[in-house]
Amino acid sequence: PCPTPERRPFPAASTMWHSNDDDVYRAPPIDRSLLPTAPRAAREPNIDRSRLPKSPPYTAFLGNLPYDVTEESIKDFFRGLNISAVRLPREPTNPERLKGFGYAEFEDIDSLFQALSLNEESLGNRRIRVDVADQAQDK
Repeated sequence: PCPTPERRPFPAASTMWHSNDDDVYRAPPIDRSLLPTAPRAAREPNIDRSRLPKSPPYTAFLGNLPYDVTEESIKDFFRGLNISAVRLPREPTNPERLKGFGYAEFEDIDSLFQALSLNEESLGNRRIRVDVADQAQDK
């Protein structure tokens, strides 16, 4: 007869999940700064307040405007803000055609600040640029 092989006891099979952190797959941490938090208009705009004018006029530069924009559509875009004037320069050679940019003047600094939060929002079929207009230097 064959000699019986030496019986080695097997380690008891564990039915418990190990919670050793080193051998468990972990998803990489989520970079929360990339996740949307709130609609852009509801967030504090990422604007350096030191760039805002200290005194009137509180004017915003509006860039990438659709060519069919009107003063009314600009006022509607900034509804709820204290807007006092809209300027839409036209092509000197073709007074019917707008230059694609303009200016909106606001009555108070807070309206200007809130208007800046609408940067990159859509007006018509374009994402318009809203920025602090360069202050006219006294010449």
